[in-house]
Amino acid sequence: MRTRSYVLADAFSDRPLKGNPVAVFPDAAGFRDADMQNIANELNLSETVFTFPPDDGGDFRIRIFTPVNELPFAGHPALGAAAVLGQSQASGRLVLETKMGPVPFRLDRSRCGEIQAVTMRQPIPTWQDYDQKETVLQALGLSHSLFPVEIYRNGPRHVFVGLASIEALSAVKPDHHQLAQLPDVAINCFAGQGLEWRMRMFSPAYGVVEDAATGSAAGPLALHLLRQGIINFGDQIKIHQGVEMGRHSLMHARICGSRPLTIEAIEVSGAVTVVARGEFLRWS
Repeated sequence: MRTRSYVLADAFSDRPLKGNPVAVFPDAAGFRDADMQNIANELNLSETVFTFPPDDGGDFRIRIFTPVNELPFAGHPALGAAAVLGQSQASGRLVLETKMGPVPFRLDRSRCGEIQAVTMRQPIPTWQDYDQKETVLQALGLSHSLFPVEIYRNGPRHVFVGLASIEALSAVKPDHHQLAQLPDVAINCFAGQGLEWRMRMFSPAYGVVEDAATGSAAGPLALHLLRQGIINFGDQIKIHQGVEMGRHSLMHARICGSRPLTIEAIEVSGAVTVVARGEFLRWS
Protein backbone atom coordinates (compact mmCIF):
# COMPACT_ATOMS: atom_id res chain seq x y z
CA MET A 1 0.00 0.00 0.00
CA ARG A 2 1.60 3.27 -1.11
CA THR A 3 1.58 6.38 1.01
CA ARG A 4 -0.72 9.31 0.15
CA SER A 5 0.58 12.87 0.38
CA TYR A 6 -1.42 15.90 1.39
CA VAL A 7 -0.81 19.64 1.61
CA LEU A 8 -2.09 21.85 4.42
CA ALA A 9 -3.07 25.37 3.37
CA ASP A 10 -4.53 28.30 5.31
CA ALA A 11 -7.29 29.78 3.16
CA PHE A 12 -8.27 33.45 3.30
CA SER A 13 -5.02 34.51 4.95
CA ASP A 14 -1.64 35.75 3.74
CA ARG A 15 -0.11 34.71 7.06
CA PRO A 16 0.58 31.15 8.26
CA LEU A 17 -1.57 29.74 11.09
CA LYS A 18 -4.35 32.24 10.45
CA GLY A 19 -7.35 31.85 8.15
CA ASN A 20 -9.06 28.48 7.80
CA PRO A 21 -6.89 25.37 7.31
CA VAL A 22 -7.73 22.77 4.67
CA ALA A 23 -5.95 19.53 3.79
CA VAL A 24 -5.68 18.84 0.05
CA PHE A 25 -4.84 15.40 -1.34
CA PRO A 26 -3.53 16.11 -4.89
CA ASP A 27 -3.96 12.45 -5.89
CA ALA A 28 -6.85 10.54 -4.33
CA ALA A 29 -7.30 7.94 -7.08
CA GLY A 30 -8.38 4.64 -5.57
CA PHE A 31 -9.77 6.08 -2.34
CA ARG A 32 -13.17 4.67 -1.40
CA ASP A 33 -15.90 6.89 0.05
CA ALA A 34 -15.30 5.34 3.48
CA ASP A 35 -11.55 6.04 3.19
CA MET A 36 -12.15 9.72 2.50
CA GLN A 37 -14.69 10.11 5.28
CA ASN A 38 -12.42 8.38 7.79
CA ILE A 39 -9.40 10.46 6.77
CA ALA A 40 -11.41 13.69 7.09
CA ASN A 41 -12.52 12.58 10.54
CA GLU A 42 -8.92 11.71 11.47
CA LEU A 43 -7.59 15.11 10.39
CA ASN A 44 -10.56 16.81 12.11
CA LEU A 45 -10.38 19.98 10.03
CA SER A 46 -13.59 21.66 8.99
CA GLU A 47 -12.97 20.29 5.46
CA THR A 48 -10.57 18.01 3.58
CA VAL A 49 -10.30 17.93 -0.23
CA PHE A 50 -9.62 14.86 -2.37
CA THR A 51 -8.53 15.34 -6.00
CA PHE A 52 -9.30 13.14 -9.01
CA PRO A 53 -8.88 13.38 -12.80
CA PRO A 54 -11.59 15.54 -14.42
CA ASP A 55 -14.80 14.07 -15.87
CA ASP A 56 -16.21 17.02 -17.81
CA GLY A 57 -13.51 19.25 -19.28
CA GLY A 58 -12.19 20.82 -16.07
CA ASP A 59 -8.63 20.70 -14.81
CA PHE A 60 -9.38 18.57 -11.74
CA ARG A 61 -12.38 16.98 -10.02
CA ILE A 62 -12.60 17.46 -6.25
CA ARG A 63 -14.64 15.96 -3.44
CA ILE A 64 -15.01 17.78 -0.14
CA PHE A 65 -15.55 16.10 3.24
CA THR A 66 -16.20 17.53 6.69
CA PRO A 67 -15.45 15.27 9.69
CA VAL A 68 -19.01 13.90 9.42
CA ASN A 69 -20.25 14.19 5.81
CA GLU A 70 -19.53 15.08 2.20
CA LEU A 71 -20.40 18.54 0.82
CA PRO A 72 -21.23 19.19 -2.85
CA PHE A 73 -19.41 22.54 -2.63
CA ALA A 74 -17.64 24.60 0.02
CA GLY A 75 -15.73 27.84 -0.32
CA HIS A 76 -12.54 27.78 1.70
CA PRO A 77 -11.57 24.20 0.73
CA ALA A 78 -12.19 24.94 -2.96
CA LEU A 79 -10.12 28.14 -2.71
CA GLY A 80 -7.32 26.33 -0.90
CA ALA A 81 -7.40 23.43 -3.37
CA ALA A 82 -7.20 25.84 -6.33
CA ALA A 83 -4.07 27.42 -4.85
CA VAL A 84 -2.42 24.05 -4.12
CA LEU A 85 -3.32 22.46 -7.47
CA GLY A 86 -2.65 25.64 -9.45
CA GLN A 87 1.02 25.56 -8.52
CA SER A 88 1.48 22.72 -11.00
CA GLN A 89 -0.24 24.70 -13.78
CA ALA A 90 1.25 27.49 -15.91
CA SER A 91 -2.11 29.15 -16.56
CA GLY A 92 -3.70 31.89 -14.50
CA ARG A 93 -7.04 30.09 -14.84
CA LEU A 94 -8.28 26.85 -13.32
CA VAL A 95 -11.58 24.95 -13.34
CA LEU A 96 -12.45 22.54 -10.54
CA GLU A 97 -15.32 20.13 -11.06
CA THR A 98 -17.55 19.86 -7.96
CA LYS A 99 -20.87 18.16 -7.27
CA MET A 100 -22.46 21.60 -7.79
CA GLY A 101 -20.89 21.81 -11.25
CA PRO A 102 -17.67 23.39 -12.59
CA VAL A 103 -16.21 26.26 -10.57
CA PRO A 104 -13.77 28.61 -12.38
CA PHE A 105 -10.86 30.28 -10.57
CA ARG A 106 -8.47 33.12 -11.36
CA LEU A 107 -4.98 32.70 -9.88
CA ASP A 108 -2.97 35.84 -9.05
CA ARG A 109 0.76 35.11 -8.87
CA SER A 110 3.83 36.92 -7.58
CA ARG A 111 6.76 37.66 -9.92
CA CYS A 112 8.34 34.35 -8.94
CA GLY A 113 5.14 32.48 -9.85
CA GLU A 114 3.81 31.80 -6.36
CA ILE A 115 0.04 32.00 -6.07
CA GLN A 116 -0.83 34.85 -3.70
CA ALA A 117 -4.58 35.19 -4.13
CA VAL A 118 -7.44 33.27 -5.71
CA THR A 119 -10.83 34.41 -7.04
CA MET A 120 -13.68 31.94 -7.55
CA ARG A 121 -17.03 32.24 -9.30
CA GLN A 122 -19.41 30.52 -6.94
CA PRO A 123 -22.62 28.67 -7.77
CA ILE A 124 -25.52 31.12 -7.59
CA PRO A 125 -27.63 30.14 -4.56
CA THR A 126 -31.32 29.71 -4.13
CA TRP A 127 -32.93 31.39 -1.10
CA GLN A 128 -36.11 31.45 0.96
CA ASP A 129 -37.41 32.32 4.44
CA TYR A 130 -36.12 29.95 7.12
CA ASP A 131 -38.94 28.19 8.92
CA GLN A 132 -36.87 27.47 12.06
CA LYS A 133 -36.18 31.15 12.78
CA GLU A 134 -37.40 31.09 16.40
CA THR A 135 -35.33 28.00 17.21
CA VAL A 136 -32.21 29.64 15.77
CA LEU A 137 -32.70 32.88 17.69
CA GLN A 138 -33.32 30.99 20.94
CA ALA A 139 -30.19 28.86 20.43
CA LEU A 140 -28.15 32.01 19.82
CA GLY A 141 -29.61 33.80 22.84
CA LEU A 142 -31.07 36.58 20.66
CA SER A 143 -34.49 38.19 20.65
CA HIS A 144 -34.47 39.25 16.99
CA SER A 145 -32.44 39.66 13.81
CA LEU A 146 -31.64 43.01 12.22
CA PHE A 147 -32.59 41.57 8.80
CA PRO A 148 -34.94 38.78 7.69
CA VAL A 149 -33.69 35.33 8.72
CA GLU A 150 -33.32 33.55 5.38
CA ILE A 151 -31.59 30.40 4.14
CA TYR A 152 -29.37 30.26 1.05
CA ARG A 153 -28.19 27.08 -0.66
CA ASN A 154 -25.14 26.89 -2.96
CA GLY A 155 -24.15 23.40 -1.79
CA PRO A 156 -24.17 23.93 1.99
CA ARG A 157 -27.31 25.54 3.44
CA HIS A 158 -26.55 28.88 5.12
CA VAL A 159 -28.91 30.77 7.44
CA PHE A 160 -28.12 34.46 8.11
CA VAL A 161 -28.85 36.36 11.32
CA GLY A 162 -27.99 40.06 11.50
CA LEU A 163 -26.79 41.76 14.70
CA ALA A 164 -26.67 45.46 15.52
CA SER A 165 -22.95 45.71 16.38
CA ILE A 166 -19.60 43.93 16.27
CA GLU A 167 -19.65 43.86 20.09
CA ALA A 168 -22.99 42.03 20.08
CA LEU A 169 -21.64 39.59 17.49
CA SER A 170 -18.55 38.81 19.56
CA ALA A 171 -20.71 38.26 22.64
CA VAL A 172 -22.86 35.51 21.05
CA LYS A 173 -22.57 32.23 22.97
CA PRO A 174 -24.69 29.69 21.09
CA ASP A 175 -26.31 26.61 22.56
CA HIS A 176 -24.60 24.05 20.30
CA HIS A 177 -26.75 21.21 21.56
CA GLN A 178 -29.85 23.07 20.39
CA LEU A 179 -28.24 24.07 17.07
CA ALA A 180 -27.31 20.42 16.47
CA GLN A 181 -31.02 19.61 16.27
CA LEU A 182 -31.22 21.60 13.02
CA PRO A 183 -30.20 19.21 10.19
CA ASP A 184 -27.99 20.13 7.23
CA VAL A 185 -27.56 23.80 8.04
CA ALA A 186 -24.93 26.36 9.04
CA ILE A 187 -25.87 29.42 11.12
CA ASN A 188 -24.08 32.62 10.11
CA CYS A 189 -24.24 35.67 12.39
CA PHE A 190 -23.01 38.96 10.94
CA ALA A 191 -22.65 42.64 11.78
CA GLY A 192 -21.08 45.71 10.20
CA GLN A 193 -21.86 48.52 7.83
CA GLY A 194 -21.04 49.78 4.35
CA LEU A 195 -18.39 47.56 2.77
CA GLU A 196 -16.91 46.23 6.06
CA TRP A 197 -18.51 43.22 7.76
CA ARG A 198 -17.71 40.64 10.43
CA MET A 199 -19.18 37.12 10.49
CA ARG A 200 -19.25 34.04 12.73
CA MET A 201 -20.46 30.62 11.56
CA PHE A 202 -21.71 27.77 13.79
CA SER A 203 -22.60 24.35 12.37
CA PRO A 204 -22.76 21.31 14.65
CA ALA A 205 -24.70 19.63 11.82
CA TYR A 206 -21.55 19.75 9.66
CA GLY A 207 -19.27 18.78 12.54
CA VAL A 208 -17.96 22.36 12.92
CA VAL A 209 -18.44 24.12 16.27
CA GLU A 210 -17.23 27.44 14.81
CA ASP A 211 -15.60 28.09 11.45
CA ALA A 212 -12.66 30.45 10.89
CA ALA A 213 -13.65 31.34 7.30
CA THR A 214 -16.76 30.19 5.47
CA GLY A 215 -16.15 30.91 1.81
CA SER A 216 -19.43 29.35 0.68
CA ALA A 217 -21.27 31.83 2.95
CA ALA A 218 -19.32 34.89 1.76
CA GLY A 219 -21.11 35.12 -1.60
CA PRO A 220 -24.57 34.52 -0.12
CA LEU A 221 -23.90 37.16 2.57
CA ALA A 222 -23.10 39.71 -0.15
CA LEU A 223 -26.28 38.67 -1.97
CA HIS A 224 -28.28 38.94 1.28
CA LEU A 225 -26.98 42.49 1.81
CA LEU A 226 -27.73 43.36 -1.82
CA ARG A 227 -31.29 42.11 -1.53
CA GLN A 228 -31.78 44.22 1.62
CA GLY A 229 -30.56 47.34 -0.22
CA ILE A 230 -27.39 47.68 1.90
CA ILE A 231 -24.91 47.32 -1.01
CA ASN A 232 -25.11 47.62 -4.80
CA PHE A 233 -24.14 45.43 -7.72
CA GLY A 234 -20.39 45.65 -8.25
CA ASP A 235 -19.57 46.63 -4.66
CA GLN A 236 -16.79 44.51 -3.20
CA ILE A 237 -17.30 43.90 0.49
CA LYS A 238 -14.73 42.77 3.04
CA ILE A 239 -15.80 40.00 5.42
CA HIS A 240 -13.68 39.37 8.50
CA GLN A 241 -14.16 36.04 10.23
CA GLY A 242 -12.36 33.89 12.81
CA VAL A 243 -11.45 36.93 14.93
CA GLU A 244 -12.99 35.49 18.09
CA MET A 245 -11.09 32.23 17.44
CA GLY A 246 -7.69 33.89 17.06
CA ARG A 247 -7.60 32.91 13.34
CA HIS A 248 -8.39 36.14 11.52
CA SER A 249 -9.58 35.52 7.96
CA LEU A 250 -10.34 38.07 5.26
CA MET A 251 -12.76 37.33 2.42
CA HIS A 252 -13.78 39.62 -0.44
CA ALA A 253 -17.16 39.16 -2.13
CA ARG A 254 -18.86 40.86 -5.06
CA ILE A 255 -22.20 40.37 -6.84
CA CYS A 256 -22.11 41.09 -10.58
CA GLY A 257 -25.38 41.88 -12.30
CA SER A 258 -28.05 44.53 -12.71
CA ARG A 259 -31.42 45.57 -11.39
CA PRO A 260 -33.97 44.15 -11.01
CA LEU A 261 -31.93 41.41 -9.33
CA THR A 262 -30.39 39.88 -12.45
CA ILE A 263 -27.40 38.00 -11.01
CA GLU A 264 -24.64 37.33 -13.53
CA ALA A 265 -21.89 36.09 -11.21
CA ILE A 266 -20.84 35.86 -7.56
CA GLU A 267 -17.12 36.32 -6.96
CA VAL A 268 -15.31 35.47 -3.73
CA SER A 269 -11.57 35.99 -3.34
CA GLY A 270 -8.80 35.79 -0.78
CA ALA A 271 -5.20 34.87 -0.08
CA VAL A 272 -3.95 31.33 0.55
CA THR A 273 -0.81 30.33 2.48
CA VAL A 274 0.62 26.81 2.20
CA VAL A 275 1.95 25.83 5.63
CA ALA A 276 2.71 22.09 5.73
CA ARG A 277 2.95 18.78 3.86
CA GLY A 278 2.33 15.29 5.19
CA GLU A 279 1.77 11.64 4.30
CA PHE A 280 -0.83 9.07 5.25
CA LEU A 281 0.78 5.67 5.78
CA ARG A 282 -2.40 3.69 6.52
CA TRP A 283 -6.08 4.46 6.09
CA SER A 284 -7.99 1.20 5.83
